[in-house]
Amino acid sequence: METYDALMTRRSVPKTTDRVPDRATIQKLLDVAVRAPNHHLTQPWRFIVLTGDALLQLGDAWARGDERAGKDPTKTREKASRAPVIIAVIEKPHLHNRKVIEREEHYATGAAIQNILLAAHDMELGAMIRTGPAAELPEVRAYLEVHEEEHIAGLIYVGYAPEGDDERPMSRRTPAEDLTLWKGWVE
Repeated sequence: METYDALMTRRSVPKTTDRVPDRATIQKLLDVAVRAPNHHLTQPWRFIVLTGDALLQLGDAWARGDERAGKDPTKTREKASRAPVIIAVIEKPHLHNRKVIEREEHYATGAAIQNILLAAHDMELGAMIRTGPAAELPEVRAYLEVHEEEHIAGLIYVGYAPEGDDERPMSRRTPAEDLTLWKGWVE
């Protein structure tokens, strides 16, 4: 797949099959993640890859957090099992260096996430980033061993897309021409 085509056709895949991608395939996703642009080469990310019982344990931690927060945990456990693999992207901004700008650390981590999503698409995997309130739950953070100075930047669900998923319509986007101001260009 050409890069431009991958960018234009990537979509979030909310439901995957139960087929588990092998470890070498997931490793390839992580290898492209660390190639993300990163000012000062701080590499403000690390990854936790969960499958099998680890997904059930994440679901239990998530449910305990929801219950403590006064939410009904009944369906919470299922959220961690929407795909056979979750890649938790953990960000640790390197703010001890005066030259590092925190915002750039966030952008770099976002680029790493996008690299994973694009590579998954190229490898004919289904993937979707879902994070939400779970990223702030102490129970989830403790299960994932996320330190105080770190953030859960994303939970990337990865699996194989079901047959016919590529026939779903693309999500709507505002055309770039409606969002762009051109200055200094002469036609």
